[in-house]
Amino acid sequence: MQIAGQHIAVLGAGESGGSAARLLLDEGARVTVLDSGDPVALREKITALEALGAKVIAGPSADSDQGRYDLAILSPGIDPATALVKNFRARGIPIIGELELAFVLCGNPVIAITGTNGKTTTTQLIEAMLRGAGVKTVACGNIGPAFSAKVREGRALEVMIVETSSFQLEEIATFRPQIAVWLGFAPDHLDRYPSIEAYFAAKTRIFENQAAEDWAIVNFRDRLPPLKARRITFSAYVRGGDFELREGVIHFRGAPVLAMADTRLKGLHNAENLMAALGAGQAWGLEFARMVAPLCAYTPLPHRCEWVRTLDAVDYVNDSKATNLDSMEKALAGETRKVVLIAGGKDKGFEFDSVTDLVAEKCRCAVLLGEMAARIEQLWSKRVACINVGKSLERAVHTARSQARPGDIVLFSPGTSSFDMFRNYADRGNQFRTIVHTLTPTNAQP
Repeated sequence: MQIAGQHIAVLGAGESGGSAARLLLDEGARVTVLDSGDPVALREKITALEALGAKVIAGPSADSDQGRYDLAILSPGIDPATALVKNFRARGIPIIGELELAFVLCGNPVIAITGTNGKTTTTQLIEAMLRGAGVKTVACGNIGPAFSAKVREGRALEVMIVETSSFQLEEIATFRPQIAVWLGFAPDHLDRYPSIEAYFAAKTRIFENQAAEDWAIVNFRDRLPPLKARRITFSAYVRGGDFELREGVIHFRGAPVLAMADTRLKGLHNAENLMAALGAGQAWGLEFARMVAPLCAYTPLPHRCEWVRTLDAVDYVNDSKATNLDSMEKALAGETRKVVLIAGGKDKGFEFDSVTDLVAEKCRCAVLLGEMAARIEQLWSKRVACINVGKSLERAVHTARSQARPGDIVLFSPGTSSFDMFRNYADRGNQFRTIVHTLTPTNAQP
């Protein structure tokens, strides 16, 4: 790919766009960054990019820019349906994604991880496992920092570990991971894709350029298109994969490999994340004996079934990372106690009817908030008590507390995105944690 001397547009001034712009400038390109967002809100980013030599066009004028460019780099956070992108397509300017750009300039083997849920945990598990085994590597991509930001560092590494979202995979051309990890698929992002099939098609592009000598580490339960790469399969839910879970122990083709009790992770979903990491390590050429210790030492990230506090014999758990129904379902399915569920948030274009039976089985009560609250209440109220608290997380926590009984769990697992009320899932989870810690015991002395 010719970069030096080319006039290249970067669409989007966020983390990925900014990193792509810096990489392009380092490679000798003339760079213009376009973002239709508010120029005032983008002022800090604009100043930093201009100081490096990039031109920045922000606000409505970005959508109608008529500049001449040799190539455009699309940030994953920019919807291809926006006026900004349509303007470039209408003028026939070639567009690739930030993931493709970084891959072309990287020059290292890549382990890429995708799936509806579990990407970040698995990416970090693989990073910890490989580093623990003495492999020089770094995790980047959707997990942050952007792949582009790590390309220069990557030239001194043995392999890059890249968390890849469907948004990032939309605009690839030659992106080819030596090891592609497919964690599983569930409906999501129907606010961006016209159908579940379109979302699935975007994600399966991770395998598009693989060859017979590559590896695909895939969830045994999913039906995938024909793959050219060698396969290693896994499932903690059904038998038949190369990796299976038997009485709390991960087995590989019948031989015990890792006991879940020896790790700091809980739940069948995390058993699958560990299986995927072990499969990636095996594909890289490691013995299981070298992989187990760093996997056992791994500490799970916040906002993923994170215990926050026990108050009046009730556990409060922050699962704000549950931004789709599959995540919520896995959190609920793993509970043996009665649950007071706090759910709801942004309308992403899917319904909550598929989890109604599970909610009715597991939950004492459902406390609902956000854009989706009224619709969820209509679906669930005939099977479980529902309380709609509007757009107040504080009210949701206090309501959940009033409904919980000793031995119960208050589970904050929204099942959808947070952008109707919060900056992101982390902001949402942090606010939940803060509110929970303000609660005082019922027997507290004045």
